[in-house]
Amino acid sequence: MSQLRKQKLALSTAAMTMALMLGNSAYAQRAEPDNGRPNPYRAVEGWAKLPDGRTWGSTAGVDIDPDGTHVWAIDRCGANSCAGSSLDPILKFDSSGNVVTSFGAGLFNFPHGIHVDRDGNVWVTDARGPNGTDPNMDGKGHVVIKLSPQGEVLMTLGTPGVSGNGPYSFDQPCDVVTAPNGDIFVADGHGGQNRNAPPETTARIVKFSADGTFIREWGKLGSAEGEFRTPHALAIDPQGRLVVGDRGNDRLQMFDLDGNFIEQWTQFSRPSGIHFGPDGLIYVADSESNRPANDHWGWEIGIRAGSLEDGVVTALIGGSNPEGVAVDAAGNVYGAVVSFGGNLIKHERLQRTDLHSQEPQ
Repeated sequence: MSQLRKQKLALSTAAMTMALMLGNSAYAQRAEPDNGRPNPYRAVEGWAKLPDGRTWGSTAGVDIDPDGTHVWAIDRCGANSCAGSSLDPILKFDSSGNVVTSFGAGLFNFPHGIHVDRDGNVWVTDARGPNGTDPNMDGKGHVVIKLSPQGEVLMTLGTPGVSGNGPYSFDQPCDVVTAPNGDIFVADGHGGQNRNAPPETTARIVKFSADGTFIREWGKLGSAEGEFRTPHALAIDPQGRLVVGDRGNDRLQMFDLDGNFIEQWTQFSRPSGIHFGPDGLIYVADSESNRPANDHWGWEIGIRAGSLEDGVVTALIGGSNPEGVAVDAAGNVYGAVVSFGGNLIKHERLQRTDLHSQEPQ
Protein backbone atom coordinates (compact mmCIF):
# COMPACT_ATOMS: atom_id res chain seq x y z
CA MET A 1 0.00 0.00 0.00
CA SER A 2 1.38 3.45 -0.93
CA GLN A 3 2.20 6.06 1.72
CA LEU A 4 -0.59 8.35 0.43
CA ARG A 5 -3.17 5.56 0.64
CA LYS A 6 -2.01 4.68 4.15
CA GLN A 7 -2.49 8.30 5.20
CA LYS A 8 -5.98 8.44 3.69
CA LEU A 9 -6.96 5.21 5.48
CA ALA A 10 -5.59 6.48 8.81
CA LEU A 11 -7.47 9.77 8.48
CA SER A 12 -10.74 8.08 7.55
CA THR A 13 -10.47 5.60 10.43
CA ALA A 14 -9.69 8.33 12.96
CA ALA A 15 -12.62 10.50 11.86
CA MET A 16 -15.09 7.59 11.98
CA THR A 17 -13.86 6.57 15.43
CA MET A 18 -14.27 10.06 16.86
CA ALA A 19 -17.75 10.44 15.37
CA LEU A 20 -18.86 7.20 17.01
CA MET A 21 -17.32 8.24 20.33
CA LEU A 22 -19.02 11.62 20.49
CA GLY A 23 -22.25 10.91 18.67
CA ASN A 24 -24.31 13.39 16.68
CA SER A 25 -24.87 15.85 19.53
CA ALA A 26 -21.32 17.22 19.23
CA TYR A 27 -21.90 18.06 15.60
CA ALA A 28 -25.25 19.71 16.24
CA GLN A 29 -23.59 22.32 18.43
CA ARG A 30 -21.57 23.66 15.48
CA ALA A 31 -22.62 25.67 12.45
CA GLU A 32 -23.32 23.40 9.52
CA PRO A 33 -19.96 22.41 7.96
CA ASP A 34 -19.63 22.82 4.20
CA ASN A 35 -17.93 19.67 2.88
CA GLY A 36 -19.82 19.39 -0.39
CA ARG A 37 -17.61 21.48 -2.63
CA PRO A 38 -16.01 19.82 -5.69
CA ASN A 39 -12.46 18.60 -5.88
CA PRO A 40 -11.23 19.39 -9.41
CA TYR A 41 -7.75 18.01 -8.66
CA ARG A 42 -5.96 14.68 -8.55
CA ALA A 43 -3.10 13.79 -6.22
CA VAL A 44 0.14 12.89 -8.00
CA GLU A 45 1.38 9.75 -6.26
CA GLY A 46 5.02 9.95 -5.15
CA TRP A 47 5.71 13.32 -6.79
CA ALA A 48 8.21 14.58 -4.20
CA LYS A 49 11.31 12.37 -4.27
CA LEU A 50 13.75 12.60 -1.36
CA PRO A 51 17.41 11.74 -1.99
CA ASP A 52 19.58 8.96 -0.55
CA GLY A 53 16.74 6.86 0.85
CA ARG A 54 15.55 9.67 3.09
CA THR A 55 11.94 9.44 4.28
CA TRP A 56 9.53 12.22 5.17
CA GLY A 57 8.97 13.42 8.69
CA SER A 58 6.45 16.11 9.60
CA THR A 59 6.20 18.50 6.67
CA ALA A 60 4.90 21.65 8.22
CA GLY A 61 5.36 24.28 5.50
CA VAL A 62 5.57 24.84 1.76
CA ASP A 63 5.94 27.89 -0.52
CA ILE A 64 6.63 28.73 -4.16
CA ASP A 65 9.84 30.19 -5.59
CA PRO A 66 9.55 33.57 -7.36
CA ASP A 67 9.98 31.71 -10.67
CA GLY A 68 6.52 30.22 -10.06
CA THR A 69 7.76 26.69 -10.70
CA HIS A 70 10.14 25.52 -8.00
CA VAL A 71 8.69 24.47 -4.65
CA TRP A 72 10.28 25.03 -1.23
CA ALA A 73 9.27 22.83 1.70
CA ILE A 74 10.17 22.11 5.32
CA ASP A 75 10.81 18.58 6.52
CA ARG A 76 11.45 18.04 10.22
CA CYS A 77 14.45 15.85 9.48
CA GLY A 78 12.57 12.58 8.97
CA ALA A 79 10.83 12.93 12.34
CA ASN A 80 8.96 15.67 14.19
CA SER A 81 12.11 17.47 15.33
CA CYS A 82 15.48 18.39 13.89
CA ALA A 83 17.28 18.47 17.24
CA GLY A 84 20.45 16.42 16.94
CA SER A 85 19.92 15.68 13.24
CA SER A 86 22.46 16.31 10.48
CA LEU A 87 19.76 16.42 7.79
CA ASP A 88 18.83 19.60 5.92
CA PRO A 89 15.25 20.61 6.82
CA ILE A 90 14.82 23.12 3.94
CA LEU A 91 14.32 21.50 0.54
CA LYS A 92 13.84 22.95 -2.94
CA PHE A 93 12.09 20.84 -5.59
CA ASP A 94 11.97 21.24 -9.35
CA SER A 95 8.77 20.73 -11.35
CA SER A 96 9.43 16.98 -11.54
CA GLY A 97 9.66 16.63 -7.77
CA ASN A 98 13.44 16.26 -7.54
CA VAL A 99 15.43 17.99 -4.78
CA VAL A 100 17.77 20.53 -6.39
CA THR A 101 18.86 22.44 -3.26
CA SER A 102 18.83 21.73 0.47
CA PHE A 103 20.27 23.47 3.52
CA GLY A 104 19.67 24.43 7.15
CA ALA A 105 21.17 21.47 9.02
CA GLY A 106 21.91 22.29 12.65
CA LEU A 107 20.03 25.60 12.66
CA PHE A 108 16.60 24.53 13.90
CA ASN A 109 14.85 22.50 16.57
CA PHE A 110 11.35 22.62 15.15
CA PRO A 111 11.12 24.38 11.77
CA HIS A 112 7.53 25.47 11.46
CA GLY A 113 6.57 28.25 9.03
CA ILE A 114 8.25 28.99 5.69
CA HIS A 115 8.01 32.06 3.46
CA VAL A 116 9.88 32.77 0.23
CA ASP A 117 10.11 36.50 -0.48
CA ARG A 118 10.18 38.34 -3.80
CA ASP A 119 13.97 38.08 -4.00
CA GLY A 120 13.96 34.35 -3.41
CA ASN A 121 15.16 34.54 0.18
CA VAL A 122 13.79 31.84 2.47
CA TRP A 123 12.36 32.73 5.90
CA VAL A 124 11.75 29.97 8.46
CA THR A 125 10.38 30.12 12.00
CA ASP A 126 11.65 27.80 14.74
CA ALA A 127 8.76 27.18 17.13
CA ARG A 128 10.47 25.15 19.83
CA GLY A 129 13.29 26.08 22.22
CA PRO A 130 15.36 24.20 24.78
CA ASN A 131 13.46 21.81 27.02
CA GLY A 132 16.05 21.40 29.77
CA THR A 133 16.61 17.72 29.10
CA ASP A 134 17.90 17.39 25.53
CA PRO A 135 21.22 19.22 25.05
CA ASN A 136 20.74 19.03 21.28
CA MET A 137 18.03 21.68 21.64
CA ASP A 138 20.17 24.17 23.54
CA GLY A 139 20.99 27.45 21.80
CA LYS A 140 18.29 27.06 19.16
CA GLY A 141 14.61 27.90 18.77
CA HIS A 142 12.20 30.83 19.31
CA VAL A 143 13.61 32.65 16.27
CA VAL A 144 12.89 33.66 12.69
CA ILE A 145 15.80 33.06 10.32
CA LYS A 146 16.20 34.63 6.88
CA LEU A 147 18.41 32.69 4.48
CA SER A 148 19.61 33.38 0.95
CA PRO A 149 18.50 31.00 -1.84
CA GLN A 150 21.86 29.27 -1.31
CA GLY A 151 21.39 28.85 2.45
CA GLU A 152 23.47 31.72 3.84
CA VAL A 153 22.00 33.17 7.04
CA LEU A 154 21.16 36.82 6.31
CA MET A 155 19.18 37.79 9.41
CA THR A 156 18.01 36.31 12.70
CA LEU A 157 15.08 37.84 14.56
CA GLY A 158 15.01 36.84 18.22
CA THR A 159 17.72 35.25 20.32
CA PRO A 160 18.31 31.54 19.60
CA GLY A 161 17.24 29.42 22.56
CA VAL A 162 15.63 32.29 24.50
CA SER A 163 11.85 32.69 24.73
CA GLY A 164 10.06 35.95 25.47
CA ASN A 165 7.35 38.33 24.32
CA GLY A 166 9.34 41.54 24.04
CA PRO A 167 9.97 43.55 20.86
CA TYR A 168 12.97 41.40 19.90
CA SER A 169 12.04 38.03 21.39
CA PHE A 170 9.53 35.33 20.52
CA ASP A 171 7.69 32.48 22.19
CA GLN A 172 7.05 29.68 19.69
CA PRO A 173 6.77 31.76 16.48
CA CYS A 174 4.48 30.05 14.00
CA ASP A 175 4.84 31.88 10.69
CA VAL A 176 6.37 34.85 8.89
CA VAL A 177 5.54 36.88 5.78
CA THR A 178 6.98 40.01 4.14
CA ALA A 179 5.10 42.91 2.57
CA PRO A 180 5.96 44.42 -0.85
CA ASN A 181 7.96 47.19 0.90
CA GLY A 182 9.96 44.61 2.85
CA ASP A 183 8.18 44.97 6.21
CA ILE A 184 8.20 41.71 8.19
CA PHE A 185 5.25 40.20 10.03
CA VAL A 186 5.67 37.36 12.54
CA ALA A 187 2.85 35.28 14.01
CA ASP A 188 4.01 34.56 17.55
CA GLY A 189 2.61 31.99 19.98
CA HIS A 190 1.68 28.35 19.37
CA GLY A 191 0.13 27.48 22.74
CA GLY A 192 -3.07 29.50 22.71
CA GLN A 193 -5.09 26.79 20.98
CA ASN A 194 -4.57 24.44 23.93
CA ARG A 195 -7.46 23.95 26.31
CA ASN A 196 -7.04 25.95 29.50
CA ALA A 197 -4.18 28.01 28.07
CA PRO A 198 -3.24 30.56 30.78
CA PRO A 199 -4.15 34.20 30.05
CA GLU A 200 -0.50 35.21 29.72
CA THR A 201 0.00 32.80 26.78
CA THR A 202 1.64 34.60 23.86
CA ALA A 203 -0.76 35.27 20.97
CA ARG A 204 0.27 38.25 18.84
CA ILE A 205 1.45 39.63 15.52
CA VAL A 206 4.79 41.46 15.53
CA LYS A 207 5.78 43.89 12.75
CA PHE A 208 9.34 44.87 11.82
CA SER A 209 10.88 47.02 9.11
CA ALA A 210 12.92 45.34 6.39
CA ASP A 211 16.12 45.74 8.41
CA GLY A 212 14.62 44.05 11.48
CA THR A 213 13.69 47.16 13.47
CA PHE A 214 10.63 46.66 15.67
CA ILE A 215 7.62 48.74 14.59
CA ARG A 216 4.58 47.48 16.53
CA GLU A 217 2.69 44.47 17.79
CA TRP A 218 -0.97 43.65 18.35
CA GLY A 219 -3.11 40.88 19.77
CA LYS A 220 -3.45 38.84 22.92
CA LEU A 221 -4.98 35.54 23.95
CA GLY A 222 -8.73 35.54 23.36
CA SER A 223 -11.52 35.22 20.84
CA ALA A 224 -12.60 38.83 20.30
CA GLU A 225 -11.68 40.76 17.16
CA GLY A 226 -7.91 41.21 17.05
CA GLU A 227 -7.31 38.47 19.62
CA PHE A 228 -5.89 35.04 18.84
CA ARG A 229 -5.69 31.47 19.98
CA THR A 230 -2.57 30.48 18.03
CA PRO A 231 -2.01 32.78 15.03
CA HIS A 232 -0.76 29.83 13.01
CA ALA A 233 -0.48 31.17 9.46
CA LEU A 234 0.07 34.48 7.65
CA ALA A 235 -0.40 35.75 4.11
CA ILE A 236 -0.88 39.11 2.41
CA ASP A 237 -3.82 39.15 0.02
CA PRO A 238 -4.01 40.88 -3.40
CA GLN A 239 -5.61 43.90 -1.70
CA GLY A 240 -2.65 44.32 0.64
CA ARG A 241 -4.38 43.04 3.76
CA LEU A 242 -2.70 40.79 6.30
CA VAL A 243 -4.66 37.55 6.64
CA VAL A 244 -4.10 35.59 9.85
CA GLY A 245 -5.03 31.94 10.29
CA ASP A 246 -6.33 32.12 13.87
CA ARG A 247 -6.37 28.35 14.25
CA GLY A 248 -7.59 27.97 17.82
CA ASN A 249 -10.58 30.18 17.00
CA ASP A 250 -11.35 28.36 13.72
CA ARG A 251 -11.29 31.55 11.68
CA LEU A 252 -9.40 33.85 9.35
CA GLN A 253 -8.90 37.43 10.53
CA MET A 254 -8.03 40.27 8.14
CA PHE A 255 -6.11 43.41 9.14
CA ASP A 256 -4.56 46.35 7.39
CA LEU A 257 -0.78 46.45 7.63
CA ASP A 258 -0.94 48.70 10.70
CA GLY A 259 -2.90 46.07 12.62
CA ASN A 260 -6.40 47.50 12.33
CA PHE A 261 -9.08 44.81 12.22
CA ILE A 262 -11.13 44.65 9.01
CA GLU A 263 -13.21 41.45 9.01
CA GLN A 264 -13.18 37.72 9.71
CA TRP A 265 -14.36 34.51 8.02
CA THR A 266 -15.12 31.14 9.59
CA GLN A 267 -16.28 29.13 6.56
CA PHE A 268 -12.73 28.16 5.55
CA SER A 269 -12.64 25.77 8.51
CA ARG A 270 -9.73 25.52 10.99
CA PRO A 271 -6.78 27.24 9.27
CA SER A 272 -3.30 25.76 9.59
CA GLY A 273 -1.88 27.22 6.36
CA ILE A 274 -2.79 30.01 3.91
CA HIS A 275 -1.69 30.81 0.37
CA PHE A 276 -2.97 33.08 -2.40
CA GLY A 277 -2.78 31.57 -5.86
CA PRO A 278 -2.15 33.30 -9.19
CA ASP A 279 -5.94 33.35 -9.64
CA GLY A 280 -6.26 35.65 -6.60
CA LEU A 281 -8.15 33.03 -4.61
CA ILE A 282 -7.26 31.99 -1.10
CA TYR A 283 -6.27 28.40 -0.37
CA VAL A 284 -6.61 27.34 3.26
CA ALA A 285 -5.20 24.12 4.72
CA ASP A 286 -7.03 22.42 7.59
CA SER A 287 -4.99 19.71 9.33
CA GLU A 288 -6.80 19.56 12.66
CA SER A 289 -10.59 19.36 12.46
CA ASN A 290 -12.36 16.26 13.80
CA ARG A 291 -9.81 15.63 16.55
CA PRO A 292 -10.60 15.33 20.28
CA ALA A 293 -8.04 17.95 21.30
CA ASN A 294 -9.35 20.53 18.83
CA ASP A 295 -13.08 19.84 18.35
CA HIS A 296 -14.43 21.52 15.19
CA TRP A 297 -16.41 18.39 14.52
CA GLY A 298 -18.02 17.65 11.19
CA TRP A 299 -15.52 19.59 9.09
CA GLU A 300 -13.57 17.53 6.59
CA ILE A 301 -9.85 18.21 6.72
CA GLY A 302 -8.05 19.21 3.53
CA ILE A 303 -7.57 22.36 1.46
CA ARG A 304 -10.43 24.79 0.80
CA ALA A 305 -10.28 27.34 -2.00
CA GLY A 306 -12.45 30.39 -2.42
CA SER A 307 -12.68 34.15 -2.59
CA LEU A 308 -12.22 36.68 0.17
CA GLU A 309 -14.33 39.10 -1.85
CA ASP A 310 -17.56 37.27 -1.06
CA GLY A 311 -16.34 34.58 1.34
CA VAL A 312 -17.61 31.71 -0.82
CA VAL A 313 -15.72 28.41 -0.66
CA THR A 314 -15.73 26.87 -4.14
CA ALA A 315 -13.47 23.80 -3.85
CA LEU A 316 -12.32 21.25 -1.28
CA ILE A 317 -9.25 19.11 -1.86
CA GLY A 318 -9.60 16.24 0.60
CA GLY A 319 -7.70 13.04 1.27
CA SER A 320 -4.91 14.30 3.51
CA ASN A 321 -4.24 16.59 6.48
CA PRO A 322 -1.97 19.36 5.16
CA GLU A 323 -0.60 21.93 7.58
CA GLY A 324 0.94 23.99 4.79
CA VAL A 325 -0.38 24.89 1.34
CA ALA A 326 1.03 26.61 -1.76
CA VAL A 327 -0.06 27.16 -5.36
CA ASP A 328 2.36 27.44 -8.28
CA ALA A 329 2.03 29.58 -11.40
CA ALA A 330 0.29 26.76 -13.28
CA GLY A 331 -2.36 26.38 -10.59
CA ASN A 332 -1.05 23.15 -9.08
CA VAL A 333 -1.72 22.94 -5.35
CA TYR A 334 0.80 21.51 -2.87
CA GLY A 335 -0.06 20.22 0.58
CA ALA A 336 2.56 19.79 3.31
CA VAL A 337 1.29 16.87 5.40
CA VAL A 338 2.24 17.17 9.04
CA SER A 339 1.29 13.77 10.47
CA PHE A 340 0.39 10.18 9.60
CA GLY A 341 3.88 9.75 8.17
CA GLY A 342 4.38 13.19 6.62
CA ASN A 343 4.37 13.92 2.90
CA LEU A 344 4.45 16.65 0.27
CA ILE A 345 1.54 16.10 -2.09
CA LYS A 346 1.10 17.73 -5.49
CA HIS A 347 -2.49 18.18 -6.70
CA GLU A 348 -2.98 18.71 -10.46
CA ARG A 349 -6.12 20.22 -11.93
CA LEU A 350 -8.40 17.61 -13.48
CA GLN A 351 -10.72 20.08 -15.18
CA ARG A 352 -10.88 23.81 -15.75
CA THR A 353 -13.54 24.37 -13.13
CA ASP A 354 -14.16 28.06 -12.47
CA LEU A 355 -13.11 28.34 -8.84
CA HIS A 356 -14.43 31.92 -8.78
CA SER A 357 -17.98 30.62 -9.26
CA GLN A 358 -20.38 31.08 -6.37
CA GLU A 359 -22.27 27.92 -7.26
CA PRO A 360 -21.12 24.34 -6.62
CA GLN A 361 -19.80 22.85 -9.87
